[in-house]
Amino acid sequence: MVQEKPRRRKKRRKKYYLLKLILFIMLGVGIYYFLTSDFFQIQELTVVNNKYYTAEQIISIGEIKKGGNLFQESTAEIKDKLLKDPYIKNIKVSRKLPDEIVITVEERQETAAIPFGESYILIDKEGMILRETDVEPTLPLLLGMTLSNIETGTPLRVEENAVLNDTLKLLEAMEKNEIFFKKIQISTIIIKAYIYDNLICEGTPENIMKSMDELPDVLYDLYIKGIERGVIMVGGNGYYSFSPSVE
Repeated sequence: MVQEKPRRRKKRRKKYYLLKLILFIMLGVGIYYFLTSDFFQIQELTVVNNKYYTAEQIISIGEIKKGGNLFQESTAEIKDKLLKDPYIKNIKVSRKLPDEIVITVEERQETAAIPFGESYILIDKEGMILRETDVEPTLPLLLGMTLSNIETGTPLRVEENAVLNDTLKLLEAMEKNEIFFKKIQISTIIIKAYIYDNLICEGTPENIMKSMDELPDVLYDLYIKGIERGVIMVGGNGYYSFSPSVE
């Protein structure tokens, strides 16, 4: 029997590998043209969980357009553009086959306003500056702080840093207990939280914070008695006193 020469077997293996390479390239080219075909042309833009901005505004900020290819649209670039807006805290951009981009938004919410000259600086509960407005908002006004930074899209900075920390904690507790203060005058000694213009809750920062769970019951008791004027003094260990006189 005549044996096949080693050289001939090597040539056949080279031809086999070359054929596999050609087929692999052809498959890759085919997949590329399929993924970039009109079948994956963007037809739907869906925005989820938005409250402050409309879906159209989110799409405009992200500069997203229909008609492009689903796989050629950069989700990272869309996310970067949206995160530059102060009201956008977090964003998720995903592709949904065959022709849809879904934008899931986590927005910052206006929580309080700080008077600044004749305008107001709006912040969220974390102290992020959202915008400046000339119109007085229906938000708690924070008084007693000296602003050292008012740049939109950056954290609020004040000279009284401890006061700011107490204020943000109070805002969080206020939201948790569904209490609305018209304005909050804060100092290192005492807090004055205005329920109405002439109904005030007073106490040290520590005592006010500790009282936030019980305060709704105290306010409700005054409400059913028709009392809208006076001072609620908050002491330690859940102690409250009321005076009808307001300075």
